Amino acid sequence: MILMVRIFVVGLLFVAASFQGAIADQLPTQDQLLNAETSSDWLYVNHDYAGTRYVKLGAINKDNVARLAPICAHDAGDDGPFYTAPIVHAGVLYFTARLATIAIDAASCAVKWRHDWKPRKRIVWPQNRGVAIASGLVVRGTTDGFLIALDAETGAERWVREIASAAKGETLTMAPVIFDDLVIIGPAGSEHAIKGWVGAFRLGDGAPVWRFNTVPRAGEPGADTWRMKPDVVAGGGGVWTPFSIDAETGSLYVAVTNPAPDFLGEARPGDNLYTNSMVVLDVHTGKLKWYRQMVPHDVHDWDLTQVSPLFSTRIDGQQRKLVATAGKDGMLRVFDRNRRNKVYETAVTKRENVDQPISEEGTHACPGVFGGVQWSAPAYNPNLNALFVPSVEWCGIFTRAQEAIYVKGHLYMGGRYMPDSKWKGWLTAIDASTGTIRWRYESKRPMLAAATTTASDLVFTGELTGDFLALDGQTGAVLFRHNLDGAIAGGIVTYMVEDRQYVAVASGSTTGYWSGPYATAKITLFAVK
Repeated sequence: MILMVRIFVVGLLFVAASFQGAIADQLPTQDQLLNAETSSDWLYVNHDYAGTRYVKLGAINKDNVARLAPICAHDAGDDGPFYTAPIVHAGVLYFTARLATIAIDAASCAVKWRHDWKPRKRIVWPQNRGVAIASGLVVRGTTDGFLIALDAETGAERWVREIASAAKGETLTMAPVIFDDLVIIGPAGSEHAIKGWVGAFRLGDGAPVWRFNTVPRAGEPGADTWRMKPDVVAGGGGVWTPFSIDAETGSLYVAVTNPAPDFLGEARPGDNLYTNSMVVLDVHTGKLKWYRQMVPHDVHDWDLTQVSPLFSTRIDGQQRKLVATAGKDGMLRVFDRNRRNKVYETAVTKRENVDQPISEEGTHACPGVFGGVQWSAPAYNPNLNALFVPSVEWCGIFTRAQEAIYVKGHLYMGGRYMPDSKWKGWLTAIDASTGTIRWRYESKRPMLAAATTTASDLVFTGELTGDFLALDGQTGAVLFRHNLDGAIAGGIVTYMVEDRQYVAVASGSTTGYWSGPYATAKITLFAVK
């Protein structure tokens, strides 16, 4: 009997090893992902592990960009918030809606397959920001806490694993990142007072490999920065925006969001690590390498949202390896990845009363809860040595509660927030060596869409008005404008298929507080005619 058990176990290990080997041979391979910076595909949510959002393509350029025209469109039939970041590989474009994952031809929009997830637990938040693809698998998170892997050719489910607790308010809205044989992701839900984490799961079957707690548990380093009374619930530290990876050093860069209760800081004395921090982990083990907290003891819901791009440039005659960070406090901060010090910081939206305590009568401050830099990262153009940062100018009144009342799985704000009736958005071009602002494009609505830059020094972006834009990266002049039916609040990517350059634009609806226009989720492909 013991011999039979041993044979069975060995057999299982052989099958698992064979499956791992089989997926490793499929495309895109790890080598292709490592070289995504030079690819004419779009292989990760921010194009490459460094998150440059820069593509070495110039077929669309300043001379012909005015001749861009829609080639085709695919309507996903979903009127929920549409913030997806498309992925393109080998002529196929993959994207997500709330519950659907869809693969279409990246030149004709013809549907290759569609997978519709049927929630098994409570639906927490409806939005989803995309997939990761590697080794023949398409991987995404779901609103009810599941990580799923689909066959890239057919859309069939290869494995499903519950990794987050929807009952606690954990939800998977971010696009994961795949590195070697690991899928790395974490839950959003800081406003539900979840105790956040980042986790790695085996690509072959979703089995957990490591976990780092962004809100330290008792006895872990940083736990002493939460000095609340034993009967007070506090938490936060969710993640919902892209990770970046320095493949040379094996470093994973994570943007950690706000503590909770959001506005009642008295309930959680201390700096509240690792909220509002850039956390740098060993990508293979999850061990902490270093961190920098941008907003200690946050009381404004000022998530850190971006830890990209990773880039190199010359400063005072020396080549420096840098990382850009940005968040809802409206600040772009750039750090040296080797020296680990701050190089410069630049405000990319209006900031007022940032140090004013929140009162029970109400305190007006800028940015508000929905201000600053949201889910779209800065882009870096090495030709121009410039960063392009989309942002929101939207202030409001913060009001502190007398006490925080916690109900499991519900919002736990510790007060109220009333946004102003006026808002606008910015796309800001910044000198990547000095932090000096070169030019700014002003939008009458918040700028939520992605910014993408190319070898022809163009910048593609979009507006909540539905306008898809191409700007001159040197001057900020608008060279092309085309209105789509729905708000543009998600990904904009550019790539090549059979020697023709395309731009894919995600348009549709947003959540209610951003208001209309409302339309069903749509991917529109543009090319020069």
